Amino acid sequence: MKKIALLLALIVSASAFIGCTSVAPVCATSNELGEKVGTNTAGYLFGIIPITGTDYGIADAAKKAGITKISTVDLKTFNYLGFYCGHTTIVTGN
Repeated sequence: MKKIALLLALIVSASAFIGCTSVAPVCATSNELGEKVGTNTAGYLFGIIPITGTDYGIADAAKKAGITKISTVDLKTFNYLGFYCGHTTIVTGN
């Protein structure tokens, strides 16, 4: 029984460092790939309680970086054991 409890404790403590992140393209235009990169992140505690903003829109990300001609838009989704998860919009352009 002690071995099972020790094994479970080891699995739980190791899982504290496990997370998942993926990046997917949303759209691309015919504009040249620019040097400017703008990001906008919305993060949530337990997937429902907003803690780092609630807007991860394309327009705000472009405005933050001073981008007027958008080249590409990517969406990064992250999840760390369901405790902290969210989305980041990544906009490139000039």
